[in-house]
Amino acid sequence: MSTDFPITIFHNPDCGTSRNTLAMIRAAGYAPTIVEYLQVGWSRPQLEGLLADMGAKPRDLLREKGTPAAELGLLDPAVADDVLLDAMVTHPILVNRPIVVTPKGVKLCRPSEIVLSLLDRQPDSFAKEDGEVVRPQAK
Repeated sequence: MSTDFPITIFHNPDCGTSRNTLAMIRAAGYAPTIVEYLQVGWSRPQLEGLLADMGAKPRDLLREKGTPAAELGLLDPAVADDVLLDAMVTHPILVNRPIVVTPKGVKLCRPSEIVLSLLDRQPDSFAKEDGEVVRPQAK
């Protein structure tokens, strides 16, 4: 496994998309740093940095399914970014996953194939957990 191209994945092992993304990274020969964000949580500066690097807003990362987003009143488009960020720090599950950071950029990798655009090299092909085969585009 290569460590010459640093990769960090903010990962939830209970999420199939996150598991597929991690497996694609490993199939390409990389040894990523894995951050299980539900265990370690988020800091506000960390989220702000990731969002800035992605050119995204907090709402772009807000996960609704399987989270307390509705109960917390966060689905209203009028909710301010500061409120969303505070909620994401308090409830890490509110941040969608997986987020991958490489020298090529930072992206929310949903669907998991998005990670291929962040890698210097790619697997020849990859079978997702559901059997779908992903064949990277030739460069």
